[in-house]
Amino acid sequence: MQQTIAYRQIGIVGTGRVARAMALALHRHCAEPLMLWGRDPDQARAVADIMGPVHAVESLETIIATCDLILIAVSDDALATVIAALAAAGPSSAFACHVSGRSGAAILAPLRDSGLLTAAIHPAMTFTGNPDREVARMAGARFVITGDGPAAAHAAEQLVALLHGVPEYVAEVQRPLYHAALCHAANHLVTLLAGSCDALKTAGVADPQALIGPLVRAALENSLDRGFAALSGPLLRGDEATILDHLTALAADSPALLPPYRAMARATLDQLASTGRPAAPSLAQLLD
Repeated sequence: MQQTIAYRQIGIVGTGRVARAMALALHRHCAEPLMLWGRDPDQARAVADIMGPVHAVESLETIIATCDLILIAVSDDALATVIAALAAAGPSSAFACHVSGRSGAAILAPLRDSGLLTAAIHPAMTFTGNPDREVARMAGARFVITGDGPAAAHAAEQLVALLHGVPEYVAEVQRPLYHAALCHAANHLVTLLAGSCDALKTAGVADPQALIGPLVRAALENSLDRGFAALSGPLLRGDEATILDHLTALAADSPALLPPYRAMARATLDQLASTGRPAAPSLAQLLD
């Protein structure tokens, strides 16, 4: 793979899954060995040892003093504390970004006040702890940018290009809505499928995941391709008898699934109504 030396020195703050994937993706793009800092020095050294040309450092002052790109990959709850510690470590003219989905660029204000360009750059993908696979998946993935100005946005775009990603832009004020939408689509999907699999086990299915896998994958692909027009099933048909059977069976054999089933069914009816296809009042009453 062709190497583009885009930075003199890159510093990554954090040692978790995202930090490891970013270290693997970026180490070839700096002239000096990439620096890694973590709150646990032993953990940082252990990560650096397995990442190749990566050097663990023990102070944020070293990161601030030497790096022209600082990437912060820590948990949402630790982000503000780490940013404050970096700002206290001294002034810099580097570009600093964090990869949190929840926060925009405003949380980076202490670093901006210390002279750094700042932006939020969120990779809209899941990190599972396999850096090699995750670096490959970055190619073509969307990276959502919220910058503190045109220069910061441009610096963010350059970084996304190195990762072979595609830039997307969300305003600071819309960052919570953006993150809520991602969580609703990805995190809640996991809960939905877990409930379905539990019900299938109760129904006597030996391998629920294998059974629903093709169905769910087809529904996902169709919905991404066609939007809500991909909807099928008894709610679309207005099949009250089938919905009543579902509710009765869930109440008897899978009561934990009944509230989320009702909630999703109501949401589906609301979406149908918004597209000009309201359900019969009797069907809506079944779900009350």
